[in-house]
Amino acid sequence: MSEISFDDFLRVDVRVGTVQRAEPYPEARKPAIKLWIDFGGEVGVKKTSAQITAHYSPETLVGRQVLAVVNFPPRQIGKFMSEVLVLGLPDENGAIVLVGPDAPVPDGGRMH
Repeated sequence: MSEISFDDFLRVDVRVGTVQRAEPYPEARKPAIKLWIDFGGEVGVKKTSAQITAHYSPETLVGRQVLAVVNFPPRQIGKFMSEVLVLGLPDENGAIVLVGPDAPVPDGGRMH
C-alpha cells in the first residue's frame, strides 16, 4: 500500500448525491446499470455506469443516496460517458455494495 499526503486526500472530491434515474446497460461488456445522480446545486446531475447488478436493480436505486468521486475527468464506457465514480466495496464474492450515508443528508455534501 502506498502512502499519500493529507493534501492528496483533500484533492479527491467525494460527494453525496441521490440517484434520480437508473437504467439497465445491456450494451456494456459486463452487466452494468446507468445512473443519473443529483449532487445538488454546485455539481448538479452527473451520470455514470456501474457494475452493481448483483445487489441492485434500477428500480431499487432511484431515491438512494450514494457517495461518488466527482472530480475525475469523464471516461467513455462503451457508448456511454461516465462523469463520476460511485464508491462501493466488494462483498465476500466480489460483487460491489454501494457506499452511502445511513441517514439522509443534503445532496452535494462533501466527505470530510
